[in-house]
Amino acid sequence: MAWSARDIPDQTGRVAVVTGGNGGLGLETVRELARKGARVVMAARNREKAARAHAQVVAELPEASIEVRALDLGSLASVRAFGAEVLEAHAVIDLLFANAGVMATPEGTTVDGFETQFGTNHLGHFELTRLLLPALHRAGADRVVTTTSTARFGAGPYDLDDPHHRRRRYEPCEAYGYAKLANLQFALELDRRLRAAGSRVAAFSADPGLARTDLQTTTANQLPGRSQKLAEGMVRWIGQSAAAGALDQLRAGTDPEAEGGTLYRPRWIAVGPPVVGGIGPRLRKPADLAKLWSLSEQEIGAAFDVPALARA
Repeated sequence: MAWSARDIPDQTGRVAVVTGGNGGLGLETVRELARKGARVVMAARNREKAARAHAQVVAELPEASIEVRALDLGSLASVRAFGAEVLEAHAVIDLLFANAGVMATPEGTTVDGFETQFGTNHLGHFELTRLLLPALHRAGADRVVTTTSTARFGAGPYDLDDPHHRRRRYEPCEAYGYAKLANLQFALELDRRLRAAGSRVAAFSADPGLARTDLQTTTANQLPGRSQKLAEGMVRWIGQSAAAGALDQLRAGTDPEAEGGTLYRPRWIAVGPPVVGGIGPRLRKPADLAKLWSLSEQEIGAAFDVPALARA
């Protein structure tokens, strides 16, 4: 029988942090966790949009426990301020959904000088996870779920010596795929390091398939040419709803039978109920995973020492 939101166990008493919780997959994740009784931290860059999203959920679920907090993953200062606020409010965190992201943006950089998509989608979440890991560890057997995408297969040359695409022509969609591959590999390496440290926290990745969210519209509006408009139309035509796309990360985060290091994706790749997906050897090369981790530590200017953080 297909797994659905009805299968989410009771989340009463649990604290969940959802980045990009004000729209798309994130909003659906916030909604379903709140429906099941979780205290949800809705992390969002756009506070006005977040306020509207909060009001929408509370109108449907008057008992929902949701707090809205500002987070710009494109700024390490913002990530660190958000982390400090959350840790002050919650000594224990049960779930972290690293969901937010930007898609196929024009060439640009974050405030810290990182390529926009790699900096926002990967490095921002890398640092946030590092900051929140001690609180996750205190919760016991809890989870970090990082959202990847089928775009990872279109990453192009995966050159970890040039993560910001400074030595080659910038292609927005390739750069997006590159960042989403980094999301997947971060989840794999995080889970491996957690296991090696004896932590009960587990890491997962989730691929929503072709889910209809505002990411496609935003991308089509900011990039020239007909291809993006056609891609947006294809998703609108054959894609699944944001609610269906969110099920992959919800299952990864809440299914008691889920095993760390797993990728959840739609049964038919683009659409369908969440199932465990395979990860080919090309995408999980140990040398690449280790190099990405080391590179990420270098970029954020801090060691992500999993054993030490698990003892903090």
